[in-house]
Amino acid sequence: MANIAAMNTGLYNPFQNFDFLYKTCFLSGKTFNSPVIQVPLLPKWLLEQAALSGEEQIQFLDESIRSYNTLVIPVNTEINEQFLDPLEDKIEGAFAKGYDAISALPELDLFNWIGKFLYGFVYIEMHSALRKEMTADGLNMSQSLMMKFANLNFMMQNLYTSLEFEDFSPWSITVVKLENGETPFSFRDEINTLTFSLKMKDFGIIACLQDNGTNKRYHQDLINEIKGKALTAEQFEELSARFYYSAYLFNRLPEYTFMPVEGTTYIEAMPLRGNMTKPLFDVWQNKVYAQVLENFWKPWGYVVFEIIKNPDEPMSFFEKPYLPTAG
Repeated sequence: MANIAAMNTGLYNPFQNFDFLYKTCFLSGKTFNSPVIQVPLLPKWLLEQAALSGEEQIQFLDESIRSYNTLVIPVNTEINEQFLDPLEDKIEGAFAKGYDAISALPELDLFNWIGKFLYGFVYIEMHSALRKEMTADGLNMSQSLMMKFANLNFMMQNLYTSLEFEDFSPWSITVVKLENGETPFSFRDEINTLTFSLKMKDFGIIACLQDNGTNKRYHQDLINEIKGKALTAEQFEELSARFYYSAYLFNRLPEYTFMPVEGTTYIEAMPLRGNMTKPLFDVWQNKVYAQVLENFWKPWGYVVFEIIKNPDEPMSFFEKPYLPTAG
């Protein structure tokens, strides 16, 4: 892996030996000596607040279908009690109260919580891939993807060790208010781009976890436009679709340097521009965007040809759509 710097910081790197066999803590490896327990990926409080039984099913990349309550990740008991449980308590309290409480949370808390959720899926996917291939060599996974996952894991280690982000946030997180205060819980994720969205009660959250805030800046005009406004269900799905599509168009692999100084690891983002002259995003294409939208607007039955009846101005539920310039 290119990111050798992080190997010497004392941070745990599960990708070094493909440590996905449920024997060591997903976040701290063997840093602590206390026992490892299996913790539900969807915490019990979330299932309760969402009125779910845990029998709901989800499909994985290997086509296997599993129910929510069978999904677990290995956590060291010390990490769990001292760092993860308090985070869960904080998020649970905010979820119970809704939008105002969620939007008041520090973004780092949301990053850690969503990171644990999304990385938990990565862990489970890695485990089943390794089980099938039985060796890391058989894993058909790009170096850049592993580096992205490893960097996310390094950054989440701020939960139990001293980490400082130097003048940047590695994420784009957008919290919005929803018109329908009774929105049923649902979430989506895209592991390759580390994009995640969730809606519930009167709030929606959209996050890209390894983009140094680039996707949010890309959609800044629309985000400014909706500030303080409650979104309809269609509007939230449209906003989500834009983030998922732009995360796909984002063509840089963020790289970081890790500097341990007196017990604290300082993380610095390398310039995304690098020595490449091409823009940070590939060209936005309304036709492809319309296909993404069709998927997000499934509940309302809008189809691609309706969405781009006017190829220059795709359908939008926003008064001022502020769509990126299409190629």
